[in-house]
Amino acid sequence: MYRALIAIVLGAAFGPAMAQGTPVGLWRSFDDKTGEAKAEVRIAETSGVLSGKIEKRLLKTAKPDDVCTECSDDRKDQPLLGLEIIRGAKKAEGAGVWEGGKILDPENGKNYTLKMTPVEDGKKLDVRGSFGPFGRTQTWVRVN
Repeated sequence: MYRALIAIVLGAAFGPAMAQGTPVGLWRSFDDKTGEAKAEVRIAETSGVLSGKIEKRLLKTAKPDDVCTECSDDRKDQPLLGLEIIRGAKKAEGAGVWEGGKILDPENGKNYTLKMTPVEDGKKLDVRGSFGPFGRTQTWVRVN
């Protein structure tokens, strides 16, 4: 009885903290040039695989009917709002890193190799998109 109670208490106390060590959740991205909040991206997990969709666009220049004109796959001419920009990321064995997926830059329609690393106790997420040896890392901030 006491063991079950202790397990419940510990699970309630540490469960949310452990969840924060994953990319799952709602994140705010920022424009590389201006630093302005750009979008909110919801990352979800299905069977150990992460995907992420644009849930809210924050740039002042964003229009509700904007579409991905530069995309060349099934996302071509799809609305940016609700667009899946992260596909196929999985947790790397033995590390707090998710990789093996792709991230789409809707501005140029290109897909990049993806690596995501939660930092600062899961309050921030380093999101790296790369093409061969070239790439860039953005730091996203957890919304919830």
